[in-house]
Amino acid sequence: MNFLGLIRPKQWIKNAFVLAPLVFSGSFTKQAAIVEALIATLVFCVASSATYVLNDLSDVEADRLHPLKRYTRPLAAGTVTVGQARALLAALSALLLASLVWRPATAAVVIGYLTLNVAYSLWLKRVPVVDLFCVAGGFVLRVFAGAVAIEVVLSSWMLITTLCLALYLAAIKRRDELGERGAAARTVLGSYTVSLLDRYAEMSAVGAIVFYSLFVLQVRPGLAMTIPLVLFGLFRYWYIVEDKGGESPTDALWRDWPLGLTVVAWGAICAYTISRG
Repeated sequence: MNFLGLIRPKQWIKNAFVLAPLVFSGSFTKQAAIVEALIATLVFCVASSATYVLNDLSDVEADRLHPLKRYTRPLAAGTVTVGQARALLAALSALLLASLVWRPATAAVVIGYLTLNVAYSLWLKRVPVVDLFCVAGGFVLRVFAGAVAIEVVLSSWMLITTLCLALYLAAIKRRDELGERGAAARTVLGSYTVSLLDRYAEMSAVGAIVFYSLFVLQVRPGLAMTIPLVLFGLFRYWYIVEDKGGESPTDALWRDWPLGLTVVAWGAICAYTISRG
C-alpha cells in the first residue's frame, strides 16, 4: 500500500504560506504565537492531504489514462484500493473535526479551504479561469489562517501579493501541461492556449513583484534587499519550466538548488531583519 503517495507529504511545503503572518508581523519571537502557527500549519497539512485523496478518488479513471499519473498515483497504479483510500479520507476528516476544539476561528478557515477544494474537484476545475483562481484561493486561505491563528491583522498587501504569486504558479503549471500533453492532460485545457496562459502568467508575475515591492517599501522598508531575490526566484522557476518541464512548483523547489537556496535566503533575511525591528 502506498498511502504516502495519496497524502503527498512533499506537497506540504505549500503550507509554509500559513507561517507568513508569523514572520511578517514579527510574532515569531513569541513562543505562544509560534506554537499556534505551527499547529495551524499541521492542520493545513491534514486538510491538503484530504483534498489530494478526494481528488484522486474523483479522477482515478482519468489518471489511469495519463502517461505519468497512471504510474505515480496510487489509485491509478493499483497500489491502493478505492476502499482503502476512502478509509484514509475518513480518518483525515476525523482529525480535521477534532481541530474545531483547538481554535474554531482557524478551523472555520480550514473548512472554507475544504469547501473550495471539494467544489474544485467536483466541478470548478473544469471552468476556465475559475480553476486558476480556485488554486490561488487555496494559498490565500493558508495565509489568512496563519493570521487568524496568531490573532494579528493581515496586511492587504500580503493578501494581494499571495494571490498574484499563486496565479503565476497556477498559470505556469497549466501552460506546461498544455504545451507538453495538450488538452488531453485535463479537461479545462481545451479552453486555453499556450499564448493566453503565457499572458496570464506574465500579468500575475508583474503583479506579484509590484505588490510585494509596495508592501516592502511602505510597511517593511528594511526588506528592500529581498526584492531582487523575489525577482530571481520568479525568473529561475520560469527557466526551469521552459528548460526542463515539470508540472509542480514544489517538485522544482525540491530538485533545483538555486531556487531552493533563494527561498531559504529570502526567509532568513526576512526573519533576521524583522527581528531587529
